[in-house]
Amino acid sequence: MKKTAKPSWVDIKKHLSKFDRSGLLALVQDLYAASKENQAFLNARFSLGDDLLRPYKRTIVRWICPDVSRGQDVSVATAKKAISDYKKAVGRAEGLSELMVFYCERAAGFCADIGLEEESFFLALVRMYEQALKVTVGLQHDERDRLLTRLDEVCCVCGSFGYGVSDEMRVLFSKYVSDED
Repeated sequence: MKKTAKPSWVDIKKHLSKFDRSGLLALVQDLYAASKENQAFLNARFSLGDDLLRPYKRTIVRWICPDVSRGQDVSVATAKKAISDYKKAVGRAEGLSELMVFYCERAAGFCADIGLEEESFFLALVRMYEQALKVTVGLQHDERDRLLTRLDEVCCVCGSFGYGVSDEMRVLFSKYVSDED
């Protein structure tokens, strides 16, 4: 078989078509064993376990509010990737909204706790806040109201931040949530 410099899904699909059931199961087992991310993906996809969001939340916490005393770095991209990974695995709006709100809570708490005043971090927080609002307003009333209350609390935590973070959040909140809600 011809080898390509950059294999694609088409190349993988050709190989997979030659597998029998037991070969495919063995491959999935190897993928499951290969990384915690694969395990989280498959567990979420098949609704296995008592808290499908736990591994995604763990990743968000590690990268959005690291232990600075241990020299851990912040990585907004890695924290956001956890949300994207959940979306690919399951994509349920309730879980997606919960992860987005959780991200906002942890990011705001981290800034408040250590006094972080970094514009790019704030911009990422405001973008995630807007995404959380967009997803949350489409949920059932009880779940929506609970998550909107948490988002409102995030805005309060951000009240002392620079760069107009709280002001921008208030504008976004009023844009997506009517006064009747």
